[in-house]
Amino acid sequence: MFTLDRATRIFPETRSADAVPAITARFLQLSAEDQLALIWYAYLEMGTTITVAAPAAARMQFAEQVLSQIKAMNFAEQSQVMCDLANRSDTPIGRTYAGWSVNIKLGFWYQLGEWMAAGLVAPIPEGYQLSANASAVLSSLKAVEQGQQITLLRNFVVDMGYSPEKGVGQRVMEPVAPPTPEQLRKKVFIEGVINPTVNSYMDLLNANDFDALIELFLSDGALQPPFQKPIVGSDAILRFFREDCQNLKLLPERGYAEPTEGGFTQIKVTGKVQTPWFGAGVGMNVAWRFLLNPEGKIYFVAIDLLASPAELLKFAR
Repeated sequence: MFTLDRATRIFPETRSADAVPAITARFLQLSAEDQLALIWYAYLEMGTTITVAAPAAARMQFAEQVLSQIKAMNFAEQSQVMCDLANRSDTPIGRTYAGWSVNIKLGFWYQLGEWMAAGLVAPIPEGYQLSANASAVLSSLKAVEQGQQITLLRNFVVDMGYSPEKGVGQRVMEPVAPPTPEQLRKKVFIEGVINPTVNSYMDLLNANDFDALIELFLSDGALQPPFQKPIVGSDAILRFFREDCQNLKLLPERGYAEPTEGGFTQIKVTGKVQTPWFGAGVGMNVAWRFLLNPEGKIYFVAIDLLASPAELLKFAR
């Protein structure tokens, strides 16, 4: 009988992008000043080596009050706010920031970067030099493919601010986007895989129809996002979909299915995922590893950020 631990090890040959957690760990070891400077340099690189952001994708009205507060401060106060965010200090702005969605956080730093360039927000001090460690992290960021850059920029800002252990109901998140009307939904085609559960997973997620999507899972099913521990149980998975998966575009390409013990089926699909923040120009190369029970319900699904585009084509058994 499958356990969650065994389920996570299906398709063990899948090579994920280990550079992402490694670079993230190195970023987190930097001083607050170096973290902030590296974020600014990363944004300045956008359009050249780093993916261009799409600020219209974030619902920035949720950040307007905080941005207005910061804009009205003097440079010393602005610098202190940003350092407090990087240091995870317990401040009113830090608490507000911690409750925002990833898109709002990305948009917040993007806006500050725009204001910095316009002279409205404290600039990087004249003559400031990144430390050797920060320069190495920036070089590593430039060197990975764009889909991995997306994930790294997200990782750099997502855990800033102050987030005490609160009940989920106290979190302040974006409203959930309504599902795409039935007549406007498009169906995916996956070369090598004809499975109603897997196809429905892709189609329903693309349609933001999370209430129907969660019905594909067993009540004690699990979902493992890239480089994270599995999320277990329908309530927790549904919360993840609503908070982290709005307006994603899944572009599965090909897959492979095979029966396994106990009447279960394991299916691997590779393709791309486009995020609303970074737009349609760039996709992350991903694999989905499904384990379905005999009735076709999802017991486990892992989403892996792949090490290279070549991984999309690997289906040797």
